[in-house]
Amino acid sequence: MSDIIKQKIWEIIASNTSASEAGWLQQKSSSAPIELMTAFVAAPRFLSKKLIQTSDAEKAALNLEIPGFSVDGWSLVRLSRVWLLTRLDPSDKEDYTKNIETLFDTAEMNELVALYSALPLLSYPDQWLFRATDAVRSNMGFVFDAIALHNPFPEKYFSELAWNQLVLKTIFNDKPIHFIEGLENRSNEKLAVTLSDFAHERWAAGRSVPAQVWRLTGKYLNTALLADMQHLFDSEKEEDRKAAALACGEATLPAANYLLAKYTDLEKSVKSGALTWADLEH
Repeated sequence: MSDIIKQKIWEIIASNTSASEAGWLQQKSSSAPIELMTAFVAAPRFLSKKLIQTSDAEKAALNLEIPGFSVDGWSLVRLSRVWLLTRLDPSDKEDYTKNIETLFDTAEMNELVALYSALPLLSYPDQWLFRATDAVRSNMGFVFDAIALHNPFPEKYFSELAWNQLVLKTIFNDKPIHFIEGLENRSNEKLAVTLSDFAHERWAAGRSVPAQVWRLTGKYLNTALLADMQHLFDSEKEEDRKAAALACGEATLPAANYLLAKYTDLEKSVKSGALTWADLEH
């Protein structure tokens, strides 16, 4: 982790804290590991519950250092806890990992949120892979969101199986999949087939499927998935028809191009760029 990202985070903290809050953090930042860990836990007693505000320049600076890393919507306590973790000395791997593992083992929900939010910044990323994939199975919504949404760690380190599980649970929980970093980069054929199976189960139960789901299938359309596209084109919901058009527009399967050509207005919108997946993001 670069010193630049630490400094950028501190600048955001400094612009969102009082003099006494900033002083407390600075004092703790140069402490021994045990004091840093104690400060991590005690932060809510010394910092306000405010949500931080970031400028466009600050957002761009963070993204430049770690693509996909965002602190939008974070509380001051959450961001400060993440910054305190960056102050731990990683030179001794055994001590460093032991200290962070201790925090994981004793954390309550908000502390877990900060720990998972910090994963893109921690040293020895392979060391935290089990923790990260375990968070995908969490029944605590805020903990799941911390690893699944606006977090670049899964895209970079998850296996295909773990990645697919993360995406499927996001969909199952009706959360916005476009907040998953690397969604298009990590799309894969197994996930597309599984999403089709998921859709059939939903349809059989008389339930709908979020239109955005189909953005992960276009590159992998086959005969079975093409039947799903026809089902969407026949839907009474405009969003379903748009999703089918966009997926077919991304396909290399000639039959998908022929199918899209039957719906001239949608085909025109897709090919002109007037219709994109962003139109289906909620």
